[in-house]
Amino acid sequence: MSEFFKAEIKDKFLSYAAEREDYFEIQLLYDEFLRPAYSLEYVEKLILEIIDFDHNLLDIMSGNGSKIFMVSSTASTEDFVDEGGFTDLYIQEEEKWDNFLDQLASTRKLSVEEKQSLGKAEKITYRRERLLLGFVLGAVTVSFLFTIFSIAKSILRESPEDRIKQLEQRLDSLERENEKLLLDNSAFF
Repeated sequence: MSEFFKAEIKDKFLSYAAEREDYFEIQLLYDEFLRPAYSLEYVEKLILEIIDFDHNLLDIMSGNGSKIFMVSSTASTEDFVDEGGFTDLYIQEEEKWDNFLDQLASTRKLSVEEKQSLGKAEKITYRRERLLLGFVLGAVTVSFLFTIFSIAKSILRESPEDRIKQLEQRLDSLERENEKLLLDNSAFF
């Protein structure tokens, strides 16, 4: 069911309630307007939507095992229907959307000259970005090469004899520290 049809049915429910001065079962609304295409539960759903919109439009009585059993109009029911009801609200909402979509559609299109100038600006930006990327990659490459060169230089600069001398000196210093610690421990006990 479309929203416009739902709005019309809600208005018919309210008009029917405004014509009556007493409470009536929702079964009457179902029999009058929606039988056999829709169910009684759908009538309840529409009445709940009316109440959710404005709880002063209908007076509801529960009973016979259901939440909505009988309804009656209120003082504001007839005024709401006379002002256009749900149908008028739906139409106003649709007009707002139409105006909004018209405003979106009426955005000015670019001329050929503006498109060309945008294209030139994009090319210039692309060239700048490409130049900057090349510069960054070059800097990273040069840095990497200097690092490799310095590591290789330090490895190749020292001869094996120099490394052996450094290891012997370290071993001697460790042996001296070990002897000192042993002396300190023996004096302690």
